[in-house]
Amino acid sequence: MDKSARLEHAPHRTFGRQEWASLRADMPLTLTEADLFRLRSLNDPISIDEVVTIYLPLSRLLSLYVAATQGLYNATRTFLGANEGKTPFIIGIGGSVAVGKSTAARVLKALLARWTNTPKVDLITTDGFLYPNAVLEREGLMERKGFPESYDLPALLSFLSDIKAGLGSVSAPVYSHLVYDIVPSERITIDRPDILIVEGINVLQAPRLPRDGTAVPFVSDFFDFSIYIDAEEADIRRWYVERFQRLRETAFQDPNSYFHRYAMVSDAEALAIADRLWSRINRVNLYENILPTRPRADLILSKGESHLIERVALRRL
Repeated sequence: MDKSARLEHAPHRTFGRQEWASLRADMPLTLTEADLFRLRSLNDPISIDEVVTIYLPLSRLLSLYVAATQGLYNATRTFLGANEGKTPFIIGIGGSVAVGKSTAARVLKALLARWTNTPKVDLITTDGFLYPNAVLEREGLMERKGFPESYDLPALLSFLSDIKAGLGSVSAPVYSHLVYDIVPSERITIDRPDILIVEGINVLQAPRLPRDGTAVPFVSDFFDFSIYIDAEEADIRRWYVERFQRLRETAFQDPNSYFHRYAMVSDAEALAIADRLWSRINRVNLYENILPTRPRADLILSKGESHLIERVALRRL
């Protein structure tokens, strides 16, 4: 099969930056530079131009998907003769560490919440569903933190099931990046959002299915739309190392930081530590668990070396 035939039958249709930007139509820009400064993550140089070119067309697409999906939910309720209230539209965002998921999720949340019908939009990360460090240490999983087995999957599935059922005041654990652990005394409450964004490295992970046909729920079963943020491994590694160096100058300086010891070492030693952490942990997780989920996404945002999104791939219907 030649290349043109493969592209014709590919599950995703690919767009360049300008072709994608032309799909914005009349979707208004509702963010300012000041808004974007508050939303961007450390070492993620997103600009207003990137919002206009990539995120406004995406916001328009999602507005159409939300409207269509809500219509489908209403049709199903009518068929069943049920009156169960609204069903939240759930968006999953996955991809490697340091690829820019958190910034993308926050920007998208801000844009969606400013639609003309002002929907209630919430954002949650799967970090809160990591097992506490005490459990990970007991099970010998501290160096597997972020791998699928380090998450309390039943708790995450229960949370998403309650959200999708339209239950009110559904709570989730809180994770602190400062202390690198779950905060026992804190919970976050999500109360019947119109849209919920779920961000995490393994949100598109599909477990091995049992041969006897037993139902095994996936996290992504609860998603109405999924996004994977992609980049070449060499670029992600560089961004990871650069972020690690920036954190040494900022968050790691706090004596309460789990990683405070890294602020005390030399620059050369810190670079070696970051390289080692990437190679031994994050690179392995990328190739074993994260990258294989990319084809499952409804939308793939592919970044170049400057963090700009160069290509957008949208799943064909």
